[in-house]
Amino acid sequence: MRRREFVALLGGGAAYWPLAVPAQQPAMPVIGFLSGTSPEPLRLAAFHEGLKQAGYVEGQNVAIEYRWAAGNFDLLPALAADLVRRQVAVIVLGGNTAALAAKAATATIPVVFTVGTDPVRAGLVASLNRPGGNLTGATTLEVELGPRQLQLLHELVPMATTIALLINSANQTLAETVSRDMPAAARAVGVELLITSANTERDFATVFETMVQRRAGALAISSDVFFNTQSKQLAALAAQHRLPAISQFREFTAAGGLMSYGTFVVDMWRQVAIYTGRILKGEKPVDLPVLQPTKFEFVINLKTAKALGLQIPDKLLALTDEAIE
Repeated sequence: MRRREFVALLGGGAAYWPLAVPAQQPAMPVIGFLSGTSPEPLRLAAFHEGLKQAGYVEGQNVAIEYRWAAGNFDLLPALAADLVRRQVAVIVLGGNTAALAAKAATATIPVVFTVGTDPVRAGLVASLNRPGGNLTGATTLEVELGPRQLQLLHELVPMATTIALLINSANQTLAETVSRDMPAAARAVGVELLITSANTERDFATVFETMVQRRAGALAISSDVFFNTQSKQLAALAAQHRLPAISQFREFTAAGGLMSYGTFVVDMWRQVAIYTGRILKGEKPVDLPVLQPTKFEFVINLKTAKALGLQIPDKLLALTDEAIE
């Protein structure tokens, strides 16, 4: 074949060659985010910060499907099942009831949780060091910190012979654990425990009236995440009824509540996000020990104490991480 014929053949045949196809981009992994409450800005910000630390930014190299039960815990099984059908890469969640719903919904999709109770006792993992199965995460030890709350209240309000405990009976796992364990803690400090329950905002007025009628001298608010979303209203009601109150959430004290003592929850959400990133990169939940808190916060609102006519003992002031004035 002469050169001219070869060039002509090459030119004519080029029209039939396929155009270059760009390399197909890998699908963006999807995180399923499940919560029994409404969005909580501080915790979401900490979660996104942890994801960024792990190398993931929402909308750039990871997508997040959010499912919020807004306090209706009965919705959690259906919301968990929806994320499973969506075939998300990992499910991230907060709360015992959400964790149990996710555990029932899937045995294969990795689940990273934050829970307030002992996850072994709750049946979520086999052990803290070797979780087993597809679940791991962090425990904030909120139930274990309940007795310390009562001690702090008793030290500040020693004349209170009855302390009210507010629980959310709709959050069955946590409510049952707290109701079982806290009476013994109350007896240890020499007070009677009045257990009351509120499942919605509409219940608060009746519950506080009951506390007053039963002559409760102080109030301990259980660690339920629903109560954290209602920090402003609970702080206002406690002030209205002149009830010295303690919560495990700093948001309560910042909103005008008297005291808070609990895990540095924002840091735990950051750590959960880092675990999520590690799983997205290929690690397995079984190889990631359940995280336990190493930092606790004790915050007192001095302005609220003054309004209630309370003198904070020097001993308590020395223990505070922050005094809000």
